[in-house]
Parts: sequence; C-alpha cells; structure tokens
Amino acid sequence: RYVNRLEELRARLRAEEAELVAARSDAAAAGGNDARTRSEWVPAEGVPGAVRLDAYENPKKPRWLKVTPAGDHDNVADFDRLRRDLRGLKLHTVCEEAKCPNIGECWGGGTATIMLMGDTCTRGCRFCNIKTARAPPPLDEAEPRNVAAALAQWGLKYVVLTSVDRDDLPDAGAEHLAQTVEEIKRRAPELLVELLAPDFAGDLALADRVLKSGLDVFAHNVETVERLTPSVRDRRAGYRQSLGVLQHAKKSMPSVLVKTSVMLGLGESRKEILQTMRDCRDAGVEVITFGQYLRPTKRHLKVEQWVPPEEFEFWKTQADQMGFLYCASGPMVRSSYRAGEYFLESLLRQRAAQRSSSPPSLQAMQH
Repeated sequence: RYVNRLEELRARLRAEEAELVAARSDAAAAGGNDARTRSEWVPAEGVPGAVRLDAYENPKKPRWLKVTPAGDHDNVADFDRLRRDLRGLKLHTVCEEAKCPNIGECWGGGTATIMLMGDTCTRGCRFCNIKTARAPPPLDEAEPRNVAAALAQWGLKYVVLTSVDRDDLPDAGAEHLAQTVEEIKRRAPELLVELLAPDFAGDLALADRVLKSGLDVFAHNVETVERLTPSVRDRRAGYRQSLGVLQHAKKSMPSVLVKTSVMLGLGESRKEILQTMRDCRDAGVEVITFGQYLRPTKRHLKVEQWVPPEEFEFWKTQADQMGFLYCASGPMVRSSYRAGEYFLESLLRQRAAQRSSSPPSLQAMQH
C-alpha cells in the first residue's frame, strides 16, 4: 500500500512540475512576464527602492522579513494561556499548522485563528504546509461546542475561523462550519466572527448554508493571479471558481463583509496584480490583503521574488483608489493578520446595528 501511495505522490509531483514549466513558457510567449526581470518590478514613478529582489540570486530573507520569535513578546502570559487552552480542548490553529510568521505577535496579544474540521486537508496546494490525505479522520462532533466554549472563556471581541478542505464529505463540511458559527453567536452574541471558508467545489447552495449562519465576514482567498493558479493551487481549486463563490456571497448576503487575500512573490506581473484586484472588486469583494509568499519547506514552491515594503504600500494605495473598504498590505501580512483592526471592527458593528434595526421584512430579504 505504501509503495503505491509513494508512486502516486511522485506522479503527482511530476505532473505539477510539468504544469509549472508550461505556465512559465506561456508567460514568456505572452510578452515577457519573466519572473526574474527586475525592471518589471518598479511599480510606479516616485516610489523609492520599490524593486523586487530576485530570490534565486538572493536566497536569504531580506531584513524587512525579520520577525520576533513566538513567545518573545511582552505579553507572554497570554501566549502561554492561549496555547494551554487550545491543547486542552483539542483545537487546532492555522497559526501553528501553516507555520505563520506572525504567531508570536498575534498569540502574544491573545488572538488566534481557529482551524476547524481537523488538521488534515483533502487538497494539496503547493504553497500550503497543512497535512493532506484523501480521507482525513471523521469530524469531531463536539468541535462546534468546544470552540464556542473556548471563545466565550477568552472574552475576545473578534475571532477568525478557518478550515481545511474536506472534499471527502458530501457537504464539504458546510453544516459543521455553520453550526460552529451559530454556537459561537449563541454563547457570545457580541463576538464578531470572520470565517475563511473553502470553495465548496463551487456548490453555491453549500456556501449559502454558511453565509446564513450569522457570521460577520465571509473570506475566501484567490491566493494568486489567474495565470499562476494551476501551478500554485490544487487542481480542484480555480481562480474563476473562487471569484464565483465571492460574488455569490455578496449577492446572497449584502450585509456580510466579503474578503480575499493574495500572495506576492510567486512570479506575477504588475498588470496581473491589477487585473486580479479589478476582478475581485467586480465580484463585490470589499476587503483585500497582500503578503509575501514564504516557502514553508523545501517541498513547496520556491519564492521567485522578495517584494519590498514600498511595493506593498503601492498596492494599498491602488486598493483604496479602486474602492476597497479596507486593505492590509505588507510583507508579513497574512489573511487573518490583525483582522480585528479598529476600522474593521467599527464598520462591522455599525453593520450589525443596521441589521438589528432593519424592518422584519428587510431582514427576511437579507437572509
């Protein structure tokens, strides 16, 4: 059995490598989107030093990617308490599983992103460090209650929930996710809930079950530009499929904030980033984040370029001009990084107040 599994993995790696080579060849034929052409990476006139570093010529992380190690923050007590609580309730966090570089800052401040439906994903995106398997262990039926109990105990104002993909389940885990949000809202009605949801294989009825659970922010990541999607994400994920889920979320629940995230440094061009932003905005996305792709292990995609802070500032300015309500953009920014930012929290509470004051007939239309 193990020999067969090993051969399957080798075949998959060969196929993915072929797709990556083909994608780079297509880019070169299309007009020189060569990942190593530094002149392409001056985003705008008057932005000093905004030239990407070639990660092949400069393999060491640049100075702006240095972070404080986990536990080295002033509020270590919060860091330790959060870790103990999570272990005691058998809960997982994407912070640990994905080796997020901000774990010290976020956990030190008493905030974590809870990962639902276990620690094993049915998909194998080439940038992600989470374990994969065709048939992960069964769902923990007590998880919705345990998560809600932990969050009520912590006394947070804002929480981010994420999940692995569970293509092995008939509903892709939609009911489990919805029950978790509903249980949280039952125990802590004032707690703002953001869910980083899977794409449900494009099944919008399953997305609706989650959208109508009472969450405040529906997030789903496009991850990268359209051209690079086949070589970066699992073959079951698609750029247009993700946009379709985001667009449906905004149409189905206008009062819910819709969010997505993009990694930079994978070989995308300036034009492609701008097009991705336009596509997301056209789909109704209101919040977007940009961060530097960091290779978790040598088994994962290589970093093509180190993107300087000045370029991230440029994309934030572009997002503001395009009409996004909020943009977090920086080398160390991740999807859930500082999600409870003051502006977002204020905006969400304002929307929640509007929902509660709407006439019953309007609320029915929104739900």
